[in-house]
Amino acid sequence: MTTPGLAAQDAVAHLTPGLWAEANRLLIRKALAEFAHERLLTPKRLPQDGHYAVRSDDGGTEYRFAARRQALDHWQVDPDSITRHRGHDELPLDALEFFIELRNFLGLGPSILPVYLEEISSTLSGTAYKLAADRPSAAELAQSGFQAVETGMTEGHPCFVANNGRLGFGIHEYHAYAPEAAAPVRLLWLAARRDHATFTAGTGLDYDTLIRDELDEATVKRFTTTLTDLGLTPSDYYFFPTHPWQWWNKLSVTFAAEVAQQRLVCLGPGDDDHLAQQSIRTFFNTTAPAKHYVKTALSVLNMGFMRGLSASYMEATPAINDWLAGLIAADDTFRAARFSIIRERAAIGYHHRQYEAATAKGSPYLKMLAALWRESPVPTLEPGQRLATMASLLHTDRDGDSFAAALIEASGLEPTAWLRRYLDAYLTPVLHAFYAYDLVFMPHGENVILVLDEDGAVDRAIFKDIAEEIAVMVPQGLKGQGGAPFAAVLPPAVERIRADVPEDKKLLSVFTDVFDCFFRFLSGTLADRGILTEESFWRTVADCVTAYQAAHPHLAAKFTAYDLFTEEFALSCLNRLQLRNNQEMVDLQDPAGALQLIGTLRNPIAPYAP
Repeated sequence: MTTPGLAAQDAVAHLTPGLWAEANRLLIRKALAEFAHERLLTPKRLPQDGHYAVRSDDGGTEYRFAARRQALDHWQVDPDSITRHRGHDELPLDALEFFIELRNFLGLGPSILPVYLEEISSTLSGTAYKLAADRPSAAELAQSGFQAVETGMTEGHPCFVANNGRLGFGIHEYHAYAPEAAAPVRLLWLAARRDHATFTAGTGLDYDTLIRDELDEATVKRFTTTLTDLGLTPSDYYFFPTHPWQWWNKLSVTFAAEVAQQRLVCLGPGDDDHLAQQSIRTFFNTTAPAKHYVKTALSVLNMGFMRGLSASYMEATPAINDWLAGLIAADDTFRAARFSIIRERAAIGYHHRQYEAATAKGSPYLKMLAALWRESPVPTLEPGQRLATMASLLHTDRDGDSFAAALIEASGLEPTAWLRRYLDAYLTPVLHAFYAYDLVFMPHGENVILVLDEDGAVDRAIFKDIAEEIAVMVPQGLKGQGGAPFAAVLPPAVERIRADVPEDKKLLSVFTDVFDCFFRFLSGTLADRGILTEESFWRTVADCVTAYQAAHPHLAAKFTAYDLFTEEFALSCLNRLQLRNNQEMVDLQDPAGALQLIGTLRNPIAPYAP
């Protein structure tokens, strides 16, 4: 399969010496900063100029650079200052050589290192592609629509160094399916025999209604004719979409028996154009933006996981979303914040009997064929409002200008006032879920959509990716808010989100996911550009926490038990997870058990405790 109109040499036009050198410099900058943060590397201060130095495993190669150390041990490394030396010679920067030279310090074993180098190579190629493109400035992007912002992101996850591996994509598929390529995609539709598939839907929705909403009458007729022409009975099948890559590279071969025996039938592409989102396997419908997002299985290795979808997990997805939506709708604090989720309304999973008999739970072979439909946030917008992924707040353009800074300037608000509006919309719901319901999200930048007013101020936050990313941290039978047993609160279909997390690790869901993995970068970006000092940033965060606590005195015991103003908290290291196992860095059945905790960080809001 090739991308139409793309010549082989044009597909690699971004791989030039100049762009490659710039991509390598940027990636080494990030590696030095994040590996120093995670204490994999210990930079030494050089007395002659105040720069820092890191030596290779054998001591023969030295990297020198200028950096500022900020709150949460954040290293703001100047990319232009980085030099590489061996003896009296200065050598060019080479990211692959960097990892080979430091593999022992980084704990890169012989089975992990080559795969990690492949992920780094792919990440570098993606960076070169983004550098080559004529992309809008941060100020222009701050005035743009939802999908322009989504496809305009250039960095990916702020913590992970190898964050755009996408192992499995060829270069032609990168051009076709990478979110930054912004190429329209028409999903392939399959028919799956109902006795080999499971379809579930949320309250008020059934299969026929969903299909009528997602496919027009002519498309349904075309798909139905495909089946009848094969002598098959359409009512014996479910229609559902799949990623084109998954069909061409996996299903047509790995599921060949299912196709040959007509348990699976390829119906062809749908009629709507979609854009891949930052998560690469989720698609936004650009032909009809009010229609559902579609999340598909994609057997591509990216950032520590094969990005499949479990057929068995999909069964409970709509029920989990309905339960959470009901909880949010009934809660005064959530309503006051205008907080919401976009529900995963329906899901389908295909059961390959032989692979299910041959493999253990969690195997990638059980995650090759499933899909879910998630609500679009577009119909919820009021006039003048627009959407932006929260990840965009960390975006800086080619000239180093900040998207968040551009929003602040456009809003006309003082930076602390803009920040407080954002925190009230985003942080307050995170705190309330934790303290009132022992409920945690994974509220990183890609999992949150911000609703912006016309002037660029944050009006409210929408959380997504619910069923696979939330947990209720109360063991069976213990009491929840108001003394109600959570066994009664969670319907049987929702029980799988209950997690038995050690007491000393519960608050890490906020300290790690929010403070260390997002606010650390946002504060650093705003401080670096003179928008908001670190002190002002963290004081504003503390003010938001204090205001929440003052408004909920009945939760005082929880605030004491889980103290957000504690002097320090454990440093949970994400890159260490990927460096240890880049095929499956966390057991999703026991995420707390996989944590790599290395020392502590000083809590930047501790000085502002009430």
